[in-house]
Amino acid sequence: MPPAPDVWTWITIPAIGGLIGWSTNWLAVKMIFRPIRARRVLGLRVQGLVPRRQPDLAKAIGRVVGTHLVEHKDIVKSLNKLDLGKVLSGVLDRGLGPKISELRSLPLIGGFLTEERVGDIRNSIVQGIMSHKDAVLDEVERGLEKGLDVPRLVEEKVSAFAVEKLEAMILEVASRELKSIVVLGGVLGVVIGLLQVAFLWFRG
Repeated sequence: MPPAPDVWTWITIPAIGGLIGWSTNWLAVKMIFRPIRARRVLGLRVQGLVPRRQPDLAKAIGRVVGTHLVEHKDIVKSLNKLDLGKVLSGVLDRGLGPKISELRSLPLIGGFLTEERVGDIRNSIVQGIMSHKDAVLDEVERGLEKGLDVPRLVEEKVSAFAVEKLEAMILEVASRELKSIVVLGGVLGVVIGLLQVAFLWFRG
């Protein structure tokens, strides 16, 4: 059996391996986002993964959200949970209020448009609509299918995000995991360094 390597060999080689593993993983994590704008390094074009692939990323997110997460029927279900009668009553008050005030100023018609009669008319309209609530929501869903393109909307929003904003969002969710990747690189580097010293010892 050859003599064991001295203590400095056991320290320096694993330390160098750990430093290399930590730094390469740190650089790899940084290059997910940076550099934001393409730069030339040793003749090579270098740019972060997210800024370089932002259009593709936006399209993929839009496709997933629009196809699997948010569908038109989901939006209609959410509307169904609203107090639709109260919403309609408020809309009618705001929409008809100015016109009612104008009609009340007329000599003959104004006397008939009391608060009670206006309230009865409003309630009748709301009740008439609410009696056909399912049909109204079906029409809303058909209108959403024609006019609301969820995948395209999400794609446009994500494409318009500043890369720094995307970076902040991703780090908010995955900061701990990304740090773990960097630490794991250092740990693996140390382990590999120890194995190298052991291999050289037994081989020698």
